[in-house]
Amino acid sequence: MPGPWGTIYFLGVAQVCSFLFSRWNLERVMNQTDASRPLNWTIRKLCHAAFLPSVRLLKAQKSWIERAFYKRECVHIIPSTKDPHRCCCGRLIGQHVGLTPSISVLQNEKNESRLSRNDIQSEKWSISKHTQLSPTDAFGTIEFQGGGHSNKAMVIRHVGDALKDHASKSRGKICTIGIAPWGIVENQEDLIGRDVVRPYQTMSNPMSKLTVLNSMHSHFILADNGTTGKYGAEVKLRRQLEKHISLQKINTRIGQGVPVVALIVEGGPNVISIVLEYLRDTPPVPVVVCDGSGRASDILAFGHKYSEEGGLINESLRDQLLVTIQKTFTYTRTQAQHLFIILMECMKKKELITVFRMGSEGHQDIDLAILTALLKGANASAPDQLSLALAWNRVDIARSQIFIYGQQWPVGSLEQAMLDALVLDRVDFVKLLIENGVSMHRFLTISRLEELYNTRHGPSNTLYHLVRDVKKREYPGFGWIYFKGNLPPDYRISLIDIGLVIEYLMGGAYRCNYTRKRFRTLYHNLFGPKRPKALKLLGMEDDIPLRRGRKTTKKREEEVDIDLDDPEINHFPFPFHELMVWAVLMKRQKMALFFWQHGEEAMAKALVACKLCKAMAHEASENDMVDDISQELNHNSRDFGQLAVELLDQSYKQDEQLAMKLLTYELKNWSNATCLQLAVAAKHRDFIAHTCSQMLLTDMWMGRLRMRKNSGLKVILGILLPPSILSLEFKNKDDMPYMTQAQEIHLQEKEPEEPEKPTKEKDEEDMELTAMLGRNNGESSRKKDEEEVQSRHRLIPLGRKIYEFYNAPIVKFWFYTLAYIGYLMLFNYIVLVKMERWPSTQEWIVISYIFTLGIEKMREILMSEPGKLLQKVKVWLQEYWNVTDLIAILLFSVGMILRLQDQPFRSDGRVIYCVNIIYWYIRLLDIFGVNKYLGPYVMMIGKMMIDMMYFVIIMLVVLMSFGVARQAILFPNEEPSWKLAKNIFYMPYWMIYGEVFADQIDPPCGQNETREDGKIIQLPPCKTGAWIVPAIMACYLLVANILLVNLLIAVFNNTFFEVKSISNQVWKFQRYQLIMTFHERPVLPPPLIIFSHMTMIFQHLCCRWRKHESDPDERDYGLKLFITDDELKKVHDFEEQCIEEYFREKDDRFNSSNDERIRVTSERVENMSMRLEEVNEREHSMKASLQTVDIRLAQLEDLIGRMATALERLTGLERAESNKIRSRTSSDCTDAAYIVRQSSFNSQEGNTFKLQESIDPAEHPFYSV
Repeated sequence: MPGPWGTIYFLGVAQVCSFLFSRWNLERVMNQTDASRPLNWTIRKLCHAAFLPSVRLLKAQKSWIERAFYKRECVHIIPSTKDPHRCCCGRLIGQHVGLTPSISVLQNEKNESRLSRNDIQSEKWSISKHTQLSPTDAFGTIEFQGGGHSNKAMVIRHVGDALKDHASKSRGKICTIGIAPWGIVENQEDLIGRDVVRPYQTMSNPMSKLTVLNSMHSHFILADNGTTGKYGAEVKLRRQLEKHISLQKINTRIGQGVPVVALIVEGGPNVISIVLEYLRDTPPVPVVVCDGSGRASDILAFGHKYSEEGGLINESLRDQLLVTIQKTFTYTRTQAQHLFIILMECMKKKELITVFRMGSEGHQDIDLAILTALLKGANASAPDQLSLALAWNRVDIARSQIFIYGQQWPVGSLEQAMLDALVLDRVDFVKLLIENGVSMHRFLTISRLEELYNTRHGPSNTLYHLVRDVKKREYPGFGWIYFKGNLPPDYRISLIDIGLVIEYLMGGAYRCNYTRKRFRTLYHNLFGPKRPKALKLLGMEDDIPLRRGRKTTKKREEEVDIDLDDPEINHFPFPFHELMVWAVLMKRQKMALFFWQHGEEAMAKALVACKLCKAMAHEASENDMVDDISQELNHNSRDFGQLAVELLDQSYKQDEQLAMKLLTYELKNWSNATCLQLAVAAKHRDFIAHTCSQMLLTDMWMGRLRMRKNSGLKVILGILLPPSILSLEFKNKDDMPYMTQAQEIHLQEKEPEEPEKPTKEKDEEDMELTAMLGRNNGESSRKKDEEEVQSRHRLIPLGRKIYEFYNAPIVKFWFYTLAYIGYLMLFNYIVLVKMERWPSTQEWIVISYIFTLGIEKMREILMSEPGKLLQKVKVWLQEYWNVTDLIAILLFSVGMILRLQDQPFRSDGRVIYCVNIIYWYIRLLDIFGVNKYLGPYVMMIGKMMIDMMYFVIIMLVVLMSFGVARQAILFPNEEPSWKLAKNIFYMPYWMIYGEVFADQIDPPCGQNETREDGKIIQLPPCKTGAWIVPAIMACYLLVANILLVNLLIAVFNNTFFEVKSISNQVWKFQRYQLIMTFHERPVLPPPLIIFSHMTMIFQHLCCRWRKHESDPDERDYGLKLFITDDELKKVHDFEEQCIEEYFREKDDRFNSSNDERIRVTSERVENMSMRLEEVNEREHSMKASLQTVDIRLAQLEDLIGRMATALERLTGLERAESNKIRSRTSSDCTDAAYIVRQSSFNSQEGNTFKLQESIDPAEHPFYSV
């Protein structure tokens, strides 16, 4: 294409590598151009595809376009010297509508006589004089039609394909504006119209010199300077628009403008001049040249490759380049030299030119070339370059060209880049910034974390909906009125809101740090309404000085000390924890996985993320969101759950004891929970079913008892025969390094203080602990410990043995079970025998059992972890058996009250007793959960009950359809009564189980019948339509008994196999709940449990004054390990080592997998093929070079042969001449001798004689006489 259109593409690099074009921008450009009259162009056409929401806005835009855009038309015909039938504007003379040609033109057309060129060109055609402005009549929307582009499209076709690929990846976010001259557009008449929709054919005419528009652009601006078929009308418009857009800011925080780069693809001779303008602009615009695209691009690439510093080039290459320019553009020698000078001026700034070889690096690397050009030519600071690389998401460029040795970074610039990387979800950049010294502890502040939660970038998430639901729960009375179903548009999410969301998702007694009193007080002091401005720590001004000292807030006897002068007050102790939770809530899985790898407590973070994702998936499904969101969140939850299990397995392989400590030590940053508690909250069965967790639970189940076989029989024997306790073995303190807090306190109180061991013995123990990291040493150490315990178990005091025996969960379980069986036997007795007026002893025991059980349930509620009473009740009611226990106790209480009354209430109370005992028998299923065989069956029953509820709904529809029809047909004269409801369901329901009531299917009716004995039976009259009942009954039985019942069996079968496949995990998960339940229960079962309650109340009241502030609360007594800071550091170091080993093994497995080997092999084959292609190309180039050399050698040989022939001819001529001279000389001598002898004289002979006389005889003795 001979002109600049389609050869130079302006790229404004913003967040999506494109620029946003708006009416305001164009108006600014128009205002600037109007001030710089006279204009050589005017905008003729604006094609837009924007959707405007209202008719008023459409009218406003239409009027604005007509005011701002104008067209130019030629109003004076001046014939061209090259073509007299065509005006200088490029149009034919006949196409000038309403204009009359001049006399000279008419004479020229009629007579075709030659007029004087001075008369024709007496007035030179110009845009300003011979064109007229008028409002544009071509704007609207284009509907492109037709197929692909012809070869004439050239550059537009290549760039259009690139835009098509980018548009498909960016899902319509790109805005591409095509700027071209109106005069070279094919089918202009199709685009004329005011605010219209015009179809446009993209098939170009091969015989036409005009060009069609490319359909891959979203907008077009066509510049009209009144000419047709001429290029250059758009140059000034494009340059001013580029300049205006480059002045816009893409990042208001750092004031960075839109970077500009010129992309050169193919092009004519004017492109080289335009490139020089780009390079000389202020600031200069970097240029990317696509080598291999042809014409001007190849010439620029050649000059860039072979030119030296300062724009100099070798003389031999200079001549070659001049010849290339002449051949490429069909130029004369003078024109080529002029263009060569312009090219050399461009090469003086070759550092601003980047050459991209099309077809070598691949089309996907052109963005790398553009970004490299911007970094080289923009002359921007390092932070601006980093922002640019961040916008393009090219971490490789940032690592190789920006983070170089000796680079100086302003204070806070990397932190700003970190914030941008987090907002844009650039995981690789976050990793790069951390590697280059960004401290996350210093970076993450309260304000920045809030900014991250309020960002609108990144993938869609459900955080907004979660905050809305939480706010409604926070204001239940007027939430709907205040929020009207949604949050305000300008609502800013606070960290306190995030804390409420986390607590809501985690459920149970979880308490987030953001909702604790200390953080609330800190937050309100930093951002509350009492403070006019934020702290300087937040990077903002503070006009009012802070009150120095410590601020103390007291509430409920709690003190919250906040030192506002502490520089660390605005930072988080575990920044990676906060960022991982942020990434999980914002549904940024890759970012969350990255933050999971960093920082401490990786196992706890994985479990928390697993629970959060699972809860968000549940909320998404409950809110009827897109199914993909729930599925994606469930997938994320499984990923984190798998990481937790694999990390636990890795740590268990390294060291069993430290792995158990990982499960039980208190996590202060995660609501003071443990990893086991978090796994249970997330319902992570695989984690609980792991060998390490089960070993811990087994030790917890056994308490201090050392039993392996027949543990149940030994415990029952110990309960029934207490003296047998003395024969049991007990564990020592050294056998339980992961001992729980309650046992720890008891040992400190009960065990006598042992003398301090010498240093040597301590060192030996430390060496043994270190040796436990190895398997062999660990086994030997355990054997040694067992021998020591066997030698010392007899030394345990008798009182402590009794205490440890009855406090073991397994003993409590069997104690409670035996008491429960006794309670059921007494309950059976009182409901089976006659009930007396006053309760018997057996009944009083049952009443006391139920009453003390109710007190125990109240104790469980009060001793639960949540702080508020309402939350305690909510958490307690989340357990299924707690709800059923509450109903059963209340029902029994009602029955007891009625039983103590006179008749008939006493009988009603007895009936309630009989119904109530059903539940207490069903309650035995919970006890069966301790058995590994019965436990899964109990879960199957529960799941099948849920499945059956859905089946009952379907069955109810079928049953109602038959029951109502049957009752209405057979009994048409029934009076209104509640018995009708019973009659509808009664018989159809029993028919499901096979009772079809055969005698009532088609009973006899109508006329009287005579029996064989002669008796006459009077039959009832037949009901109208009674024959229909057997027919619909047959259909009903077919559907209900065969179809629906078999469907229910199939559903049960599916549930059975589903649970059977995970029965082991199910049982182990239920086992945890059972063990923790009996671990926290008092020693004595109901009704003796009342004495335990009294003891606990007495201890709480009498011993409270002795409690130290650092002592844990009674609610913390459970499967929880409290360790010192040094031990905590060892546990964290061990966990980090396990993570490193885990990723090392994972990488090894990945590298050794078949898929990775195939991928590596394919890459090697591709590299080899590329190298072979390069070798082939070099070989072909060498062959071409050799052929050129052969041709030149042949030419030289031919030339040498010709020269040799010429030399031979010259030599022959010289020889002939010399021979002639010799022959003449010899003839002259002979004649002289003859003259002497003859002595004859004449005029000629005299002359000859005189000649001979002039010869010196001395020099020529031959002539001497």
